[in-house]
Amino acid sequence: MDAISVIRAKRDGGRLSDAQIDWIIDAYTRGEVAHEQMSALAMAIFLNGMDRAEIARWTAAMITSGERMDFSSLPRPTADKHSTGGVGDKITLPLAPLVAACGAAVPQLSGRGLGHTGGTLDKLESIPGWRAALSNDEMLSVLRDVGSVICAAGDGLAPADKKLYALRDVTGTVESIPLIASSIMSKKIAEGTGSLVLDVKVGSGAFMKDVGAARELATTMVGLGADHGVRTSALLTDMSTPLGLTAGNALEVRESIEVLAGGGPADVVELTLALAREMLDAAGLTDADPAKALADGTAMDVWRRMITAQGGDPDASLPVAREQHIVTADSTGVLTRLDAYAVGVAAWRLGAGRARKEDPVQAGAGIEIHAKPGDHVTAGQPLLTLHTDTPSAYPYALEALDGATDYAPADTGFSPKPIVLERIA
Repeated sequence: MDAISVIRAKRDGGRLSDAQIDWIIDAYTRGEVAHEQMSALAMAIFLNGMDRAEIARWTAAMITSGERMDFSSLPRPTADKHSTGGVGDKITLPLAPLVAACGAAVPQLSGRGLGHTGGTLDKLESIPGWRAALSNDEMLSVLRDVGSVICAAGDGLAPADKKLYALRDVTGTVESIPLIASSIMSKKIAEGTGSLVLDVKVGSGAFMKDVGAARELATTMVGLGADHGVRTSALLTDMSTPLGLTAGNALEVRESIEVLAGGGPADVVELTLALAREMLDAAGLTDADPAKALADGTAMDVWRRMITAQGGDPDASLPVAREQHIVTADSTGVLTRLDAYAVGVAAWRLGAGRARKEDPVQAGAGIEIHAKPGDHVTAGQPLLTLHTDTPSAYPYALEALDGATDYAPADTGFSPKPIVLERIA
């Protein structure tokens, strides 16, 4: 077997055999196949695609490249959630303790932000003392004692994906559905959860800009879950507008705590409950009532225990940016559009995100949103508040927000898109 014959097979529109897939993934993980050769194969896959059997085998080979976690010793059924990423998407923070409060174990392996999409670990690291890096034994201990854990994936899970992910980022092949699906599902299956719910974002602030592409990705991932014995379903959810009223690390933690306290923005509460019900159903806990657990404080209790178990202080003050700048509404009428991508890029430029994995982030940087599509606004009223420690970033953030809003007369009868667009199982 050699890399060139595998590249040529896919370059010429053929399908890769199981043996070719197993060999190329193993050889690349061991360093026998060069980065430029895997780059060529990734581009061939991007251009020519893969069929269902190829994607399943590619995913299995990436799982085999590392270890698999085992939660069978836990007394609870396991359920996990994965989001494809968006702006203001803090759902994991209230969702994990909420589902744990209803009887499931939630082993939530999360990541950091890159570009305009925020990262769950960056948000939680704004809590003094909280740590993302846990050993497998520590993770299992927190799951057993608390019921939920949010932490970084260890290096042992799907190491082939870690190498390939970095390569895709610099070779223009990130958007390939076979490569996205296998990347996400190899890590989630290796993680060892019994059931998985996928939140596949659709819209300007998401990687998938249209419903058709998002549906194809969701269907592919649900099929991969079934192939590997993990009960999997997906919700297509709107990401044309930021989720909630904040985008930024400490800002989103504050908003998540509001949700756990029984308040918070309606769209965040709605999506949190929709995903919780989906996860609990997949775990066989159909009698649980997540709305009750949110209202009566039991989810908040789990949150506090989870943060404490990972070294954090749930009562500590969260970081606040040194500088603020208010952006006002341009017109009077109904706000009909607040572009998620523009808000995400602006928050990133203010310091809430990173361009490279090694870049630092500002815990207090980000954007507060004072009106959402469907709200009536008056020209000159505050629309957004920009937060940063580096006011020299304001011109670049404002440049990103130029043209991000549309308005209509109050009598146009505008109504915003629903949060949940479709369910796939």
